[in-house]
Amino acid sequence: MTQNRTERFEALLAEDVDLQRLVAGDWIRYRTSPALQELTWDAHATCTTINRIYYDNQAEAERLFHELIPGAGEGVDFRPPVMIDYGARLVIGDRTFINADFLVIGGGTVTIGSDCLIGPRCGIYTPNHAQDIPRRLDGWELPEPVTIGNNVWLGGSVTITPGVTIGDNSIIGAGSVVTKDIPANVIAVGNPCRPVKPLPA
Repeated sequence: MTQNRTERFEALLAEDVDLQRLVAGDWIRYRTSPALQELTWDAHATCTTINRIYYDNQAEAERLFHELIPGAGEGVDFRPPVMIDYGARLVIGDRTFINADFLVIGGGTVTIGSDCLIGPRCGIYTPNHAQDIPRRLDGWELPEPVTIGNNVWLGGSVTITPGVTIGDNSIIGAGSVVTKDIPANVIAVGNPCRPVKPLPA
């Protein structure tokens, strides 16, 4: 993108119906939206640059990361590779650590709290495609928000599906698939992920 990302986002928002629907939390058609494709292309290209230069020029990689994700707080630490569809739709709290192979797919708002530990190969998926055949063939999808509270620990290879909230301090065991909300202060595991016991005192 040649313009400042925020300015470009606002310009696209003024002209693209699907981007307007995305911001409103409504159904979108990514495949027919030039704006959504431009935004994700830019984000993927930036992630590719971050991943390529991280170990040669960490300061520049971190600058690009924060430029792509203006909602990333102070002291956010990450390891490449990362792949993010929409940096403007992602908020990451202070001091959160993100391990390698972090993936955020779709345009639903993703909010990650402060002091979180995100294990390697974790994926956050926000879009639900239409279930009825004609609308799915037409490309309709509904991005839903994902919210991860403060001080949450996601083990390696955790998958989080659209619309899920994970409460503060909870631990999600490695390999879990989170399809429903998880309350605060629990240890939860499995596919589908479910609370198995409270955090130790």
